This record gives sequence, C-alpha cells and structure tokens, in this order.
Amino acid sequence: MIVVTGAAGFISSCLIAKLNANGFTDLVLVDDFSITVKRANWEDKKYRMLVERDVFFEWLKRNQQQVEFIFHLGARTDTTEFDAKVFDELNLNYSKTIWQACVNFNIPLVYASSAATYGAGEFGYEDDDAKINDLRPLNPYGESKNEFDKWALLQTEKPLFWAGLKFFNVYGPNEYHKGRMASVIFHAYHQIKNTGSMKLFRSHKKEFADGEQLRDFVYVKDVVEVCYFLMHLRKHSGIYNLGTGKARTFKSLAEQTFKSMNKSLNVEFVDIPADIRDTYQYFTQASMSKLKKIGYSSNFYSLEDGIDDYVQNYLMKSQYL
Repeated sequence: MIVVTGAAGFISSCLIAKLNANGFTDLVLVDDFSITVKRANWEDKKYRMLVERDVFFEWLKRNQQQVEFIFHLGARTDTTEFDAKVFDELNLNYSKTIWQACVNFNIPLVYASSAATYGAGEFGYEDDDAKINDLRPLNPYGESKNEFDKWALLQTEKPLFWAGLKFFNVYGPNEYHKGRMASVIFHAYHQIKNTGSMKLFRSHKKEFADGEQLRDFVYVKDVVEVCYFLMHLRKHSGIYNLGTGKARTFKSLAEQTFKSMNKSLNVEFVDIPADIRDTYQYFTQASMSKLKKIGYSSNFYSLEDGIDDYVQNYLMKSQYL
C-alpha cells in the first residue's frame, strides 16, 4: 500500500491521479474528508480506503506491515495565517510523528517542504543542507516548513529513504478549492472570464517595474512526475528544490493567460495588500542541479505550455486531473 496524506488537497490529488494512471490503486488516502468543497478532488480516484487525519497514526500502527511508501503532502499552506500554533500542530509536530513512524516501521518517505523557507532570497535558492540553518522565512508557514527541514537533518535516526521537496509556485488542476491561496493563473483566468481584464500587483520596490516581479512557476504535472521518480529511485536521501529552474515575470504569465483564452491583453496594476506587503517575494528561482545529479532528466513544462494545458483542458472545462 502507498499512503498519501493531504489526499483531498491540490498536489496530493494530482499525485493520486498519476499513481492511478500507472496502475497503482492500492492507496490509502489520509485527510480531513469532511470538507465538502474538496470532494471532487478524490471521489473519482481509485483507492483502497480513506483514513481521517486524526486517527491515521492509530491506523498505521495496526497496518504498518502493509505500507510500502508514504507521501506526506498534507499541510496547512495559508501564508496569510499568522497563528504559529496552527503550523506547529499541523505542519511541524504532525510531520515529526510521521517521520518517527517511518523510522520505526522502515517505510520510505517523501514530504512537502516549500520555497517559502527561502524568505526574501537573501541567501539564494540553493538546496544546500549547509545553508538551511541560515534561511529566514517571511511568515509562520515558511518557518514551520524550515523548522521541520532543520529538524530532519539533525536526526540520527532516519527513514531508509527520505526526501523533502521545496515546492516553488505550483499551479494546475485540482486547486479549485484553494480560494485566495490558489495560483495566480487560476485567479487570472477567472478575472479575465468575468471582467475581461486582470489585476497584477504593483511593485513597491524601485528595482522592479510593475509586473516584472519574478517567480519560478512549476506545473503540478511536473511536481507529481518528480514524486513518482523518487518513489522508484529510493536512494540519495535529502532535501531538494522542485521548480523549473527558470524565473518568469507576472507580466509574461498574464500575457500567456490572455493568449490561451483567446482574449486581448488588458492588465490593471493594484497595490499589494498591506497584510502581505512586507512578506511578499519579488524573486524566486529554484536551483535544480541537485535533483538532476541524482538522475532526474525529464523536461519541465514551459510557462506557456503549462498555462495552455491548464486553461484549455481544465479551467475552461471545469475538469479535474
């Protein structure tokens, strides 16, 4: 059996679709399944059983001999939440318990970290273990992810294989439920559809023109390809970046979204909301050499191709992966 936590969420549900497409149906899906808006992410998938998040560890003790791999992708991901206790419970302590269970039961583990650990990028975007203690995340979400990364590296007892993946700006199908935290492309599509225009954040730094802020946007189909690759590799444990390795501007993103929708470009710039202005990242770009060194050689979707696929095959049709 393969366990996937956060199974009702965005990336996890896409991973389940990838596993199903490759013949893996003996899956245990872990999450809080009471959230109705997420139901479409998992209800049509093939799996053995659903296990509620708060009873998962009891279930694992009883069934650990049957579990071959755990993808721990469940987390609180709201970067506008500033109650550290929420992240301590759901991101840090829950992850520590999963880690220890994987140690005790000899289960390989892939878990979700985040590019939010890099903060403003003052120490670069190298997934170098030696630099992790220096990183200064800009919000409690990023701090929780970085604290777990640091904790994992300090452990003398580790799973027989483990990998932490620093997801950069992931976009793609199955994020319909995410509201404010959905990708820029998701929001752009709906703004353009409803108003014929879209809003981008104005720059509040003189070194960046409006719309020229840069992010490493990675399509969710590439994210799950890497997860699938690691499930089969099961060696070279460590923490890895997961982006495309190429930063793109929000202006380019807007232009492609309009193009994919066959609409004329119409962009309006607005101020960054005050509650996130001080923690807003103006540039992110994953160094991908570490993942490539362990043998990952597949090409990543370009921003243009990823947006085209997402808009035309999913958003326009309200389809799920």
